[in-house]
Amino acid sequence: MRGMTTSPAPAATAPRPFTTVGVIGLGTMGAGIAEVFARAGHTVVGVEKDEESLARGRQYLEHSTARAVKREKMTAAEQAELLERITFTTSLKDLADAGFVVEAVVESLETKKAIFRELDEIVSPEAILATNTSSLSVTEISTANASPGRVVGVHFFNPAPVQSLVEVVRTVVTEPAVLDDVTALVTSVGKSPVVCGDKAGFIANTLLFGYLNHAVAMYEGKYASREDIDAAMRFGCGYPMGPLALLDLIGLDTAYEILETMYHQGRDRLHAPTPILKQMVTAGMLGRKTGRGFYTYETHDSPVVVPDDQTPSADEQPTFRHQINKVGVVGTGTMATGIVEVFAKAGYDVLYVGRSADKVDGVVAAITRSFDKQIQRGRSTEEAKAQVLGRLTGSTSLDDLADVDIVVEAIAEDLQVKTTLFENLDEICKPGAILATTTSSLPIISCARATKRPQDVIGMHFFNPAPVMKLVEVVSTVSTDEAVTETTRALVARIGKVGVTCADRAGFIVNALLFPYLNDAVKMLEAHYATADDIDLAMKQGCALPMGPFELLDVVGNDVSLAIQRELYLEFRERGFAPAPLLEHLVAAGYLGRKTKRGFRDYSVR
Repeated sequence: MRGMTTSPAPAATAPRPFTTVGVIGLGTMGAGIAEVFARAGHTVVGVEKDEESLARGRQYLEHSTARAVKREKMTAAEQAELLERITFTTSLKDLADAGFVVEAVVESLETKKAIFRELDEIVSPEAILATNTSSLSVTEISTANASPGRVVGVHFFNPAPVQSLVEVVRTVVTEPAVLDDVTALVTSVGKSPVVCGDKAGFIANTLLFGYLNHAVAMYEGKYASREDIDAAMRFGCGYPMGPLALLDLIGLDTAYEILETMYHQGRDRLHAPTPILKQMVTAGMLGRKTGRGFYTYETHDSPVVVPDDQTPSADEQPTFRHQINKVGVVGTGTMATGIVEVFAKAGYDVLYVGRSADKVDGVVAAITRSFDKQIQRGRSTEEAKAQVLGRLTGSTSLDDLADVDIVVEAIAEDLQVKTTLFENLDEICKPGAILATTTSSLPIISCARATKRPQDVIGMHFFNPAPVMKLVEVVSTVSTDEAVTETTRALVARIGKVGVTCADRAGFIVNALLFPYLNDAVKMLEAHYATADDIDLAMKQGCALPMGPFELLDVVGNDVSLAIQRELYLEFRERGFAPAPLLEHLVAAGYLGRKTKRGFRDYSVR
C-alpha cells in the first residue's frame, strides 16, 4: 500500500525564486494571501478594481496585522515592514514585474477569464498565473491565456494567514516545472501544499460538502434536530463544529454554489443541493452573515446563537419515568467494560455477565488498570477506585439479571447472536425493565421483535472508549414507548454523557454521516485523484478534523467500515453509498488496518 501514500517526487532542479508576487482582488481572501507572501519577505503588488475596494483591502491588511501584533505574533516594527512590502494599485499593468500572480476575485468564470486574458499582455512569458477558485474549472480559466500550461490552481483556505493547507491544482496541460515551482513556493511561505487534479471541489470541498449536504438532508427529513445532528458529530467524531453550524459559518449561498458546480460536473446525486438549501438561500437565510441560517444569531456577522422557535426549552429536559437503581451489562469486551465503568462511576450498582469466570475477572482487572493510570496522573484517587469497584458484581449467568432495571448489551455485532440474547432477556428480566443494545449498525427493531415487550427495547449507542467519549445515541424504534425513550435520555444525562435522539435507521446519526464521507475518500484514492497522504492532510488542515479519512479507516478497521457501509447501502439503496471496490479488495486481502499492521498504510515497519 505504500504506493498509495507516496507524494510526488521532488523536482531534480532547484525551484525558481519569486521576488515579486501579484495578488488580484483584496477582499478577505485576497488580502490574506497578500499578507502570507509579504510575511515571507516577498514584494507584493495588490490590485483592486477601484479606489474604494483598494482602501477596503488595505484596511483588511491593517486590521489583520494589528490583531497579530495584539496577540504578540509579530511586533509593531514587523507589521510596519510587512505593510511597506505591499504596493496597492488599481492597474493590472503594475504586475509587469511579478513572477507569480494569483487572482482571488469573485467566483465568476467570465470575470476570471477576462483577467487571465488581460494578463497575457502584461506579465512576462515566464510568469506563473494562479487562480484561488474553490469550485470553478481551472482548465476552463486557463483557456483564456495564450499559454495555459503556466496556469495552475492555488486554493488557499480562509483565513489564509492562519490556515496551513493550500490545494495546488494541476490541469491536464499544466507544465511539470510550473507545478514543482508553485509547490516549492507554497512550502517556502510556511504552508502545506497538496497536489490534486482539476475537479470541482478539489480534495477538501469534494469530501466536505458531500458530508454537509447529507447532514442537511437528514435535518430536512426531520430525522433529528439541528442541535442533535451537530452535537453528534462534535462529540462522536471530535469535529470542531457540527455540520449545520459550519454551513452557517461558510454561508449557505456559498455552499449552494459549490454543490451546484460539483453536481453539474460530476452528476453525483449526493452533491445535488438539498431542496431546503435552495429555499433558505432564496429567502435570504444565508447563515451568520445575515443573522439567520439553520440557527438564529444575535446580529449580522455575529457568532452568538440566540433562541428561536426551534430551540429546545428548559421544560423539555428529560425526566426519569422508570426507576433506575441497578444496571445490568452483558458482555466483557472493551466496549462492555467501558460501559460498566461509566455506570459505576456515576453511582450505579452494576451487574455484568460474561461467558466465563476469566472474562468476568478481566473486567475488574481492566477497570482497575484504568483507575491506576488515572491515579498516577492525579485524575482520581484510591478512594474513588474502591467505591467504583465496590459497586461491581460479575456473573456468568444471565439469570442473575432478573432484578435489574435496565440491561445494556454490548456483545458481538451479529444479529442472530443478539436476537437470541434478547429472547433470553425477555424471559429473565422483570416487567418494565428496559432492554438496550449498543449496536452501531444493526436494526434495533429486529432485537425488539425477538421479545414480547418491544416497547421496552431501545438503542444506547456508546462510542469507544466509553469512559472518554461523551456521546450516546438514543435510538427509538417504531415500537419503543415514549416513557422508555425519555428515561433513557435522562439516564444518559445522569451518567455525564451527551445524548442525541434519533430513529432506528442504519447508521443512526454519526455513522450515517461519517462512513459515506470515508467511502468517498476511498473512491477518490481509487481514482488516483490524490494520494492518501495528501487527502488526509487536506481534511486535517483544511477542515480541522482530528484525523484524516485513511488514518481513521485504519483505526476503525476496514472490515468494520465495510460492514457499516454495506448496511447503509442495503437500507438506503443509494448508488453513492455502494462500498468502494478498493475497500472490498483490502478487506478480502486481510488488510484491515492497524489491527493487522496493514491497511491503507503499512504499520509493520513503523
